[in-house]
Amino acid sequence: HAASAFYPSPFQEAAILTIDGVGEWATASICHGKDNKITMMKELRFPHSVGLLYSAFTYYLGFRVNSGEYKLMGLAPYGNPQSEQTHKFVQLIKDHLVKIKDDGSIWLNQEYFNYATGLRMIHGKKFEKLFGLPVLKADGDVNQNHCNMALAIQMVTEEIVLKMAREAKRITGAEYLCMSGGVALNCVANGKLIK
Repeated sequence: HAASAFYPSPFQEAAILTIDGVGEWATASICHGKDNKITMMKELRFPHSVGLLYSAFTYYLGFRVNSGEYKLMGLAPYGNPQSEQTHKFVQLIKDHLVKIKDDGSIWLNQEYFNYATGLRMIHGKKFEKLFGLPVLKADGDVNQNHCNMALAIQMVTEEIVLKMAREAKRITGAEYLCMSGGVALNCVANGKLIK
């Protein structure tokens, strides 16, 4: 079969990394696939979720949750990676919103989020106080501050995805990586992962 030169055969093995908002209780998982068997290795559970963290910033920057994440990713390249503001945003995210462990697992500070018990993604006033930017209304005017914020959450997301992928490789020993879930659609993070 001609395609076998490009895809692993069903008898090879792969690390399977699923990173999503939430699916029942799991928000991310690392599995080992070999032959026709999949073995669960690690699992991250709701409310701690890379996808929901990214969606919180989707909401914060005025885009629609569960459909505007690609717009947030598209806004990020307009951020300035050398900007002091961008680095400050990254640090504020890491200091107040998310703790990132070496294996890529995360803990989200629920004082800032409202998705687990409320009708909105975030506690808007707390985000506004933390970052110094008002919640952007849908179709609001985007400026450099918003671009830098988009870049900051993209950078944090990429760090998490890279750590999860390294952990998947470490615990499975597999040469191939199969990714699924909404965060796996972040093509910029995938590009960094391939590099």
